[in-house]
Amino acid sequence: MRGGIDIAMKVPPHQVDAVVAFYRDVVGLRPVVDRAPAVGFELAGNRLWIDEVATLSQAEVWLELYTDDFEGTARRLASAGVVRCDPIEPLEEGFRGGWFLNPAGIVHMVREPDAW
Repeated sequence: MRGGIDIAMKVPPHQVDAVVAFYRDVVGLRPVVDRAPAVGFELAGNRLWIDEVATLSQAEVWLELYTDDFEGTARRLASAGVVRCDPIEPLEEGFRGGWFLNPAGIVHMVREPDAW
């Protein structure tokens, strides 16, 4: 596995506007404009996505890992006791990836680079 380029910040509705304004107006990050209506910013070689999630009370950060063989990686993670949590956010049919939790409960998207 290797690090992916996407970082998702899941934010409750009452904080979304302030968080977007912070990264846009205060920090001055360049917006990602080719994925509207998604809200994202360029963050060095990464993309920071601000996702509104109505069921959260506080923000969470989700990370991405790439693999060239998702099924093999999923088996290896399962054999190591890593928790898979696909119900946390639906993925489209046939998507070559899934959601996993690290030991501290941080969500990771593990996927093939061309999973979509």
